[in-house]
Amino acid sequence: MANSYQDVFFPSSDGRLQLYARDYGGTGPGLLLMHGLTRNAADFGDLAERFAGRFRVVVPDQRGRGRSEYDPEPSNYVPIAYCGDMLGLIARLGLERPILIGTSMGGLMAMVMGSLAPQSYRGLVLNDVGPVVEPAGLARIAGYVGAASAVTDWASAAEYCRMTNAAAFPHYGEADWMRFARRLFTEDARGVPRLAYDPAIAAGLTGSDPSAVPVDLWPMWDALAPLPILAIRGANSDILGAATFAEMARRHPGMQSVSVRDVGHAPMLDEPVAVAAIEGFLEALPSAAG
Repeated sequence: MANSYQDVFFPSSDGRLQLYARDYGGTGPGLLLMHGLTRNAADFGDLAERFAGRFRVVVPDQRGRGRSEYDPEPSNYVPIAYCGDMLGLIARLGLERPILIGTSMGGLMAMVMGSLAPQSYRGLVLNDVGPVVEPAGLARIAGYVGAASAVTDWASAAEYCRMTNAAAFPHYGEADWMRFARRLFTEDARGVPRLAYDPAIAAGLTGSDPSAVPVDLWPMWDALAPLPILAIRGANSDILGAATFAEMARRHPGMQSVSVRDVGHAPMLDEPVAVAAIEGFLEALPSAAG
C-alpha cells in the first residue's frame, strides 16, 4: 500500500546532515509532531493519519533517528540542536504558527521553542514531560539506550521491547509488542532488526553534557504563559512526577491536563482518553479552522 505522506529531506541547522520528515499534507494549520529520545516518526503514524487533511501534519525523524543521518559528533545530540533543525524545517515548509505536539524529548523541544517565541505557535501538546525530569526515570532510560545485542530476529526484537517497557504498558500482549518493535527497529541488509537510532544518542544522558537536560526549567515553563497547553501524563510515569504535573497546572491556570491510567512513560497517544483530549484541544484552539 502506498504511503499517505510525502518524503521530505532537508538540511540540519548546521548544514552537515540530511534529515527526513513525513509530510501528510493538508490545508489547515501546521501540526508538527516530535518524537522521544529513542523513537522516530513511525510512533505518530496513527495520530498523523487522524489529523491529516484537517491540519498540515509534518512528522520528522530527529537527527540520528529513523531516516535522518547520524551525526558524527555525538555532542550535537542535544535539544538545542534538535530545535534548530525544527526551526529550519518549519521555515522550509512555510508552516505558519504551527501547533507543536511532543513526546518526552519532543515535549522538551516544544517547551524550548514555545518559550523562546510564543507568538510563533498556536499551542503545545506535551506528552509525559515537564519542567522536572525525574532522575530515576532518566537513569532507567540511560540503562537500555543502544543495548540490543541479543536481538537477532523480529521475535527477539519484540521481546526486547517487552523487557524494556513492560512496566509502562502492563496491559500489552504479544501483538502489541510486535507492533512496538516494528516502530522501534528497522531491518539491516541481512534482514536482521536493528534499532532505528544511533547508539551515540546516549551521550547526552551520561552527564558529560549538562545541556542535555537543563537543571531548572521552571523559568522556561513560566515563559509559556501566553500559549494554550494540553499536558498528558501516564499515571505510572517515572519521568513526569505527579507533584510536577500539579505544579505545572498551578503555574499555568489555563493548562488542560489528562492522565492516562495504567500507563507509564510515555503514553503512545493511541489511548482513547489521550486521543479525545487532543481532539478537543485542537478543535478549541483560536484560528484552528484555518
